[in-house]
Amino acid sequence: MKNKRLTAVSTILLFVPWTILPLRSFDWALQSPVAEIMIAGYAVFMIFSGVFTMISYAKGKAQNSLMKVCLVINSLYAVAGIAFLGMMVCS
Repeated sequence: MKNKRLTAVSTILLFVPWTILPLRSFDWALQSPVAEIMIAGYAVFMIFSGVFTMISYAKGKAQNSLMKVCLVINSLYAVAGIAFLGMMVCS
C-alpha cells in the first residue's frame, strides 16, 4: 500500500510543473518581481519532486513500471530546476 501511495504522489508531481504555462499567460505573471519568484518557486519544486521520487524509488522500494517512468521524468525536472536556479543566480 505504501508503494502505491508513493507512486501516486510521484505521478501527480509529474504534472505540477506544467501549470506554469497557463499562469504565464497573465500579464501580472510576466512582470519583473513576480516572474522571478514564480520561476524560482517552480525550480525548487522541480528539484524537490526529483529528490522525492529518487528517495521513494530507492528507499521506499517502490520499483514498479510507472515509478520508473516517474523517476526518469522527475530526475530530468530536477536537473532542469538546478539549471534554472543556476541561471538566475549567475545573471
